[in-house]
Amino acid sequence: MFEKLNLLIPFGNYIRNKSFQNFLFLAVIQSSNVLISIISMPLLIQSIGVDQFGLINLALSVIILLNILVGFGYNLSAPREVAINLGDKKALSHIVSNVFSGKILLAFFAVFLIFVGAFGFNLFPEYQTILIFSVLLLFSEATLPLWFFQGLEKMKLVSIANIFSKLLFLMGIVLFIHSPEQSKWVNFLMGFFGLGINLLLLAYIHWFLDIQFYRPEFSAIWKSLKENSLLFFSNLASHISISGGLIVLSFFANAETLGMYSLAERVIMVVRLFPPFIFQAIIPNASRLYTEDLPSFFLFLKRVYKKVLIVGFIISAGVHFAAPFIVQILSRSALEDSILYLKILALVPFLACLNVANVTMMMAADLRQLLFKASWLMCAFMLILSPILTGYFGPIGLCLAIISTEVAVFFICLMLLYRHNRTLLYGFYS
Repeated sequence: MFEKLNLLIPFGNYIRNKSFQNFLFLAVIQSSNVLISIISMPLLIQSIGVDQFGLINLALSVIILLNILVGFGYNLSAPREVAINLGDKKALSHIVSNVFSGKILLAFFAVFLIFVGAFGFNLFPEYQTILIFSVLLLFSEATLPLWFFQGLEKMKLVSIANIFSKLLFLMGIVLFIHSPEQSKWVNFLMGFFGLGINLLLLAYIHWFLDIQFYRPEFSAIWKSLKENSLLFFSNLASHISISGGLIVLSFFANAETLGMYSLAERVIMVVRLFPPFIFQAIIPNASRLYTEDLPSFFLFLKRVYKKVLIVGFIISAGVHFAAPFIVQILSRSALEDSILYLKILALVPFLACLNVANVTMMMAADLRQLLFKASWLMCAFMLILSPILTGYFGPIGLCLAIISTEVAVFFICLMLLYRHNRTLLYGFYS
């Protein structure tokens, strides 16, 4: 009996640990986003058709890219500022006011870019209307207070709110989206419900947490933008490399082909979340071990890395062999092209796992400049190779370019570690 209690008590303490809760609720948020995305896919394909589904995803890809501009690294830097100033309500109020003001200004700038591109240069001709109706997602991102609750280490409320907004979006699809002509409302509904829930969270922050909203301090906002520029460009490069394939394909393929490819890409983007989740889970302990005991750091990372590669291989193999079943479930039809793309892209999760150790070493050693260089070299490789292969081989060429990029970034990181910190490279790989 006492032995059981001794086992339960440490586990209970672990559950109550705020850092663990932060990670747990972040995982809940991401998992709910993935689950709703998977559920919505067959509903949308049946309601609006695979061609309109492809255009919706293409518009969403543009919005997600601009959301990186709206976020501008605040999602990484702002939680730290909140955590440092927890006991000072006035300082917190200024931080909250300036971050939200900065992100909202960036959202308006992103909308301006869309309108200039659409009406000034006649870009996005096939999905202009869908894209214009999607701009509400930019303001949903600008008002999302996830970073604030992350800094407070109180993620429960924001995770529940996120799930609720996604359920409202799913309900909106069922109630209002029934024909291809209504496809323009899909991303609008997502932005509308997200923005509405975020405004309620802001009201909670003001009335219940006693945080005041001041006028924006433009000098402080400008300073924060300069400080976050490196984080912004790193995030931008990584996103383009991983998720920019659909935009590249739009220059070479019709709407139906885009829909076929986007179905496979969505599945891969879901399973590719495994390596980042592992990285987020191990980086605190890895950073501590790197500072206190370098041999223990290498031993810990090697043990984790072996398990990550095994699980990554199982995921990739499972997706490859289950591709016909996955496509049948999501589209309720045997889309042969989607099955082929999914089988090829199934390598991506395993290849992404290869770089977990390199990225962990860079972050634990605070080598942010190396991560920045790796991100942009990866992006350059993707932007050069993907149009060439897509132009010659179509969607299959794009699949090969994405796989090649995952391999290339692994060797890029090895090269950078070799040039700048051979102790890490030899310590882990020897």
